[in-house]
Amino acid sequence: MTSTDVRKDAEDSGPSGYAAARLRLLTEGARSGPPRRAALAELTDEWLAGLFAAGAGDLKGVSLVAVGGYGRGELSPRSDLDLLLLHDGADGKEVAALADRLWYPVWDLGLALDHSVRTPAEARRTAGEDLKVQLGLLDARHLAGDLGLTAGLRTSVLADWRNQAPKRLPELQELCAERAERQGELQYLLEPDLKEARGGLRDATALRAVAASWLADAPREGLDDARRRLLDVRDALHLATGRATDRLALQEQDQVAAELGLLDADTLLRQVYEAARVISYASDVTWREVGRVLRSRAVRPRLRAMLGGGKPAPERSPLAEGVVEQDGEVVLARAARPERDPVLPLRAAAAAAQAGLPLSLHAVRRLAATVRPLPTPWPAEAREQLVTLLGSGRPTVEVWEALEAEGLITQLLPDWERVRCRPQRNAVHIWTVDRHLIETAVRASEFTRRVSRPDLLLVAALLHDIGKGWPGDHSVAGEIIAKDVAARIGFDRADVAVLSSLVRHHLLLIETATRRDLEDPATVRSVAEAVGSQSTLELLHALTEADALATGPAAWSSWRGSLVADLVKRVAAALAGDEPEEPDAAAPTAEQERLAIEAIATGSPVLSLHAQTEPPAEDRPADDPEPLGVELLIAVPDQAGVLPAVAGVLAVHRLTVRTAELRALDLPTGVEGSVLLLNWRVAAEYGSLPQAARLRADLVRALDGSLDIGGRLAERDAAYPRRRGVVAPPSRVTVASAASRHATVIEVRAQDAPGLLFRIGQALEDEGLHVRSMHVSTLGANAVDAFYVTGADGAPLPADEAASVTRKLAETLRA
Repeated sequence: MTSTDVRKDAEDSGPSGYAAARLRLLTEGARSGPPRRAALAELTDEWLAGLFAAGAGDLKGVSLVAVGGYGRGELSPRSDLDLLLLHDGADGKEVAALADRLWYPVWDLGLALDHSVRTPAEARRTAGEDLKVQLGLLDARHLAGDLGLTAGLRTSVLADWRNQAPKRLPELQELCAERAERQGELQYLLEPDLKEARGGLRDATALRAVAASWLADAPREGLDDARRRLLDVRDALHLATGRATDRLALQEQDQVAAELGLLDADTLLRQVYEAARVISYASDVTWREVGRVLRSRAVRPRLRAMLGGGKPAPERSPLAEGVVEQDGEVVLARAARPERDPVLPLRAAAAAAQAGLPLSLHAVRRLAATVRPLPTPWPAEAREQLVTLLGSGRPTVEVWEALEAEGLITQLLPDWERVRCRPQRNAVHIWTVDRHLIETAVRASEFTRRVSRPDLLLVAALLHDIGKGWPGDHSVAGEIIAKDVAARIGFDRADVAVLSSLVRHHLLLIETATRRDLEDPATVRSVAEAVGSQSTLELLHALTEADALATGPAAWSSWRGSLVADLVKRVAAALAGDEPEEPDAAAPTAEQERLAIEAIATGSPVLSLHAQTEPPAEDRPADDPEPLGVELLIAVPDQAGVLPAVAGVLAVHRLTVRTAELRALDLPTGVEGSVLLLNWRVAAEYGSLPQAARLRADLVRALDGSLDIGGRLAERDAAYPRRRGVVAPPSRVTVASAASRHATVIEVRAQDAPGLLFRIGQALEDEGLHVRSMHVSTLGANAVDAFYVTGADGAPLPADEAASVTRKLAETLRA
C-alpha cells in the first residue's frame, strides 16, 4: 500500500473505510517493520484529520495532537491511540461536542484510546504534576486544527522539561528503577515484557527524554536498531495473538518467530536479548552521566566561590598502570597507549572491578578501537588480570557487560560468541548462558578461601558451561573447548588438565549425591577415579556450589549441600594418602651463594634485580620476550624482623609481590654465619621500578628501625579516600596438619592488598615465631601463602599455641 493508497482510503472518514484500509495494511505480507508502522500512522492520521474536519466546522482555537507512542509514529497493530484535544478555552461546549465526534468512532472500531481534553495551561500543569503525562507530551505531534496552538504547547513543554530537568530526571530514573524491580531484566527473561522490563521500550523512551533535556545523551551506536527490533517483535506478537499484549509468552514464541522469518524461538529470544542489552547498557551509561552532570552543577558554584572563578581540573587518582579514576569512573591515563599495551583492557577491567567503579564509555571504546590482540599464549600478566577481574565479586558483572558491549570479550575469548545471549529453556535457570557463567564466577569468588588454587576455580567457573553453544553433551563439548581456551590464556599442561577435568565433571558431584547410593563403595570409587586428586576434588566441590547458587533459588538447598558434602568427605577418604613432606630445598645457585657471602662479609642486606621473561609469541620477534615481572634476590644475615622489613619496603615502593620464597641458606664450608635468602617476583603497581640502591638503603633503615614502615603505609592510606570497592570474602588462616615434621605450617588465604605480607610478617614476629621458609603466591586478587614456622626452641608449635597464633593472625587481618 503506497502513500497515495493511504490518502485515497482515508478520504472516506467513516469507520468502514478506515477499517478496511487498516486490515489490508496489516495483512499484506510485503510490508512490515518501520514501513508498516509509518504507513499505519499515516493512515490513522488521515482518518482522524477527516473526523476532526467534519466535526469542527468553523470552530477556531482547537487542535488534535498525537502524543506518546502514536506521537512518535510507532503504531503497532494493537497499539493504543494517545490523543490530546487541545483548545484555547473559548467555547467549552463546542469543544466537548467535537470530542464526542472524535472519540466515539474510535471506540466503535474497538480500538483502545487514551484521550484528554485540555487547554495549554492545563496540559502544562498536569505535566508538572504527572511525569508520565510530561513524557507523553515530549513526543506531541500535530494532526489537525490550529497548528500554532500545537506548536506553542510543544515549545512550552520542552522549555519546562529542560528547565526542570535537575528535578525531573532523578524522578524519571527512580521510576525506571522501580519498574525494573517489578518486571525484571528483559535480556534474561524467558517470557519478557517487551515494553516494561528493564532494557525494553519504556527505557528506550526514557533515553529520548534524557536527550531532550540537553543535560546528557545516550550512546547512539546500535540504539535505534535495538528499538526497531523490539518494535518489530511487538508487531509480530500483536498479529500472532490478535491482542494488545507486550508479554512474549512461551506458547507464542514459535509463531512470532515464524512471523518475523526467524529460524526458531531461540533465535527470536536471542535477538530480543541482544536488543535489550544495548538499551540496558545505554541506560547505565546515560544515568551515570546524568548523575555526574548534576553533581558537577551542585559543586561548581561553591568551588568557584572558593577559587575565585575558573573551572577546576578534574581530580585523577591512579589505579593501575595506564588506568586512573576520574569523576567516579575508570578512565585511561593520559600516557596510556592501548596500541602498544594489549593487556590494558584486562588491567583496566580488573582495576575497575576491584575498586567497585564503572569503566567509562570513552575508555572502553578507545580500547576496542585501538588495542592490539593478545599473543597466544597470553602473557602472565593478562592471565593474572583476568583472574583478578573474575574474583572481584558483584562489580565484575557491570565491568564485564561494558567490555561485552563493545565486543572486547569475544575478541579476548572467541568461544564466548556461541553462548552470548543464549537462552536456557529450563525453569531452574534464571539467566542466559553467558550471564550464568559470570554469575558463577561471582559466586565462586566467595569460595576462594576454600581452595588452594583460586585461579583455577574462577576460570573453571567462567568456562564450565561453555559447551552449551555446541550440539551434544555440553560437558563433553565444554571439556574440549576449555582445554583449548586454558592453553591459549597461558596455563601450563597440568593446569589445563585440571581445568578441562573440572568442566567435564562439573555436574558429577551434584548428580551423584542426589541420584546414587553413597553407601555403595562403587559409587565413591567411581567419583574418586574421575576426580583423581584431593586438590581437584576441593575445586570441584566449590565449583559445584557456585554453579548451583548461580543457577537459581531452586538449584541449591541445605539438603543438597549436605549430600554433596557427605560425598566429598567419602571421596576424600578414598583419595587419602600420606601428605607430601616439605620438599628439600634446591641447591643454591652461584649468584645466590655470591650474595650470601657478601651479606655475611658486610653484615647488611644485598640484593639484585633481574627481569623475568617467557618465550616470545609468534607475532613478536625473538629478541622481544614478554616480561613476567622482576626477580628480586635478597640475602640478609639471619636476624629478627627480616620478613616484615622486606615486605614493608616493597609495599612502601608500591611493588606488588607475585610469588615469594624465604629460606635459610646453607653456606659453603669455611664460611661462618647464617643467611636468609629471599627469592621474590615483583611488579610495579604503576610507573617504573625503583632503583636497587634505593631499595637496599630503605631495607637497611627498616632493619635498624629508623624507617617507620607502618607509619608510612598508614599515611599513604589516609591520603587516598577509601573506595567502596569489592567486598572480599573474609581471610582464612589455618594450620596444615601433618604438612611437615620440622615446622608448623600456617596457611593464609586472603584478599591481596598493599602491605598484606608486611602485616602477616609483623604479626608472626610479634608472636616470637621464626619463619624457616615460606611460599607465597598471588593468584589474581587472592593471596595464597604458606609459612613454615617454629618456636624459639626451633621445634614445631604445640597444638594449642598454633591455634592461638592462627586466631590472632586472623584477627589482625580482619582489623
